[in-house]
Amino acid sequence: MAIRSVSDIDWQELTQRAYTASPVAWEDQVFYFMMVDRFSDGKEKHFRDLKGKLVEKGSTPPFQPGDEGSAERSAWVEAGRAWCGGTLRGIESKLGYLKRLGVTAIWISPILQQVAFQATYHGYGVQDFLAIDPHFGTEADLRRLVDRAHAAGIYVILDIILNHSGNVFAYQPDRYWVQDGDSGYFDPRWDGQPYPVAGFNDPEGAPSFPFGAVEGAWPRGAVWPRELQDPDAFSRKGRISSWDYDPEFREGDFCDLKDIHQGQGEAGAYAPSAAFLALVDCYKYWIASADLDGYRIDTVKHMDLGATRLFASMIREFTQNLGKERFFLLGEITGGRERAFDTLETTGLDAALGIDDIPDKLEYLVKGYRNPADYFGLFRNSLLVNKESHVWFRDKVVTLFDDHDQVRKGKVKARYCAREEGGKSVLAAMALNALTLGIPCIYYGSEQYFNGAGEEDVDGNDVFLRECMFGGPFGSRQSQGRHFFNEDSPAFVELSKVLGLRAEKLTLRRGRQYLRPISGNGSDFGLPEMLGGELRSLVAWSRIFDRQEILVAINTDCDRARTAWVTLDAGLRAVGDTLTCLYSTDPTRIGQRVSVEARNGRAVLLTLPAAGVEVWE
Repeated sequence: MAIRSVSDIDWQELTQRAYTASPVAWEDQVFYFMMVDRFSDGKEKHFRDLKGKLVEKGSTPPFQPGDEGSAERSAWVEAGRAWCGGTLRGIESKLGYLKRLGVTAIWISPILQQVAFQATYHGYGVQDFLAIDPHFGTEADLRRLVDRAHAAGIYVILDIILNHSGNVFAYQPDRYWVQDGDSGYFDPRWDGQPYPVAGFNDPEGAPSFPFGAVEGAWPRGAVWPRELQDPDAFSRKGRISSWDYDPEFREGDFCDLKDIHQGQGEAGAYAPSAAFLALVDCYKYWIASADLDGYRIDTVKHMDLGATRLFASMIREFTQNLGKERFFLLGEITGGRERAFDTLETTGLDAALGIDDIPDKLEYLVKGYRNPADYFGLFRNSLLVNKESHVWFRDKVVTLFDDHDQVRKGKVKARYCAREEGGKSVLAAMALNALTLGIPCIYYGSEQYFNGAGEEDVDGNDVFLRECMFGGPFGSRQSQGRHFFNEDSPAFVELSKVLGLRAEKLTLRRGRQYLRPISGNGSDFGLPEMLGGELRSLVAWSRIFDRQEILVAINTDCDRARTAWVTLDAGLRAVGDTLTCLYSTDPTRIGQRVSVEARNGRAVLLTLPAAGVEVWE
């Protein structure tokens, strides 16, 4: 039955079920982030189901060489700006694909009901916080997806929004005139003062409903649940112009997404608004209804610290009552590492999404344009974090190198594989992500060499980062009607091996890490560094847990093999000991042994193929 008010939720009846316990350690998990509208519509054929059986029914064949560029460019781009057709049922049909890749937790984009008059396929324009958008499916579909994911050993993290609603009302601005040709308009930009409001929007986007409690707006007009129809539920101060000015970035609208007034006060003595408390109940509802395992919280930077802290506390108490002792709360915290660290410490969120310097240094280290110490230095103990690194970082940061926004890249955004060097080295990037500190996250399509790239003269070019795995009208590589669930893709095959090794070896999941000095002559050792603006060498690091050491190495040269002596832990290795190759992109090297020699304390000589990855124990 549709719920219009949080007061209508029967909590006792809702929670009369068994719930899935949280994992012992989230750092043991491998995340996979998908945009629901872009992942699967369930109509593909010739993919493998949960049991590995080839599915013959369906209408969409797999992508084949020669299909690239088959779509007309302008129509393809426009299709990417609209709803494409991915569903919750589609995700359910691909659980086997995800499990065989080595994924243990899926992070799905927001699925709540969107404003009817805009194509907010990404899910961040919520109009009803207690309903699933029919484009994605139904509440029953969500429950079924989570149940079947749990049966397959996969946790489910839902992306949620606390900071704002969709474009649910229209301003009647009275200042900041903007001349536009022979006419003009008032621009409702933030200046710290509220704007008058014309009314709540109807399903066509016209402010035809009064700005207050309304009944005739159900189900696609105004905003729901009913508690959010109080005018005081919204800040009403106009759009953000300066994204780094406080309080503007907390009080202003995220473009046309309307800022929700959460309350006021210091973090430790926060007075929440009625709207904020209603949202907390909405998100408790989805946990209880669907047995979710965690939330990724959008735009945490734009929320009051007190609101985030209170939300974390209230959700934590609720989920512990359900037997979910470690319900995962992941915050999208832009603004640099120091802000992220301080926000986690203040609010009690479990982890921050590494979307600033981590993906930048990870991507360009592997491509040979960053010094490795710049990336590994992000995880070292420092005055900034004042934490023991291998304890704090291993489960406090979710790391990735591709994502749906890439705010770090400005106006011209591109997936890792947008250029040839990316296609050659993407496995090394995924291995660096999976086998260093943090909780690794794969962005959908990376394992299929998705190569979307923006164009400087195209507004909103993050659309190019959001191609459809199921093909549809907006398939990767400017294709359409061809799906990409190819388990024979070299990146898929090799990544599944790397993730399998990670699952097997506790040291690769929880060990502290050390970037290792290398040498070309066996005498002069130093950390690998760029020469002439490029890095073309081995980059090696050790993961150490208790008294176990595993050595991992990548080759940042995409065109030829590289050889180097690599330093080991002298306290754990004796001269004459041997290391065995557990994994290599050159399968002939798996099982081979190398001897430890007395160089720079202790070292071994390794030769890696072009863009290669190896793991030694």
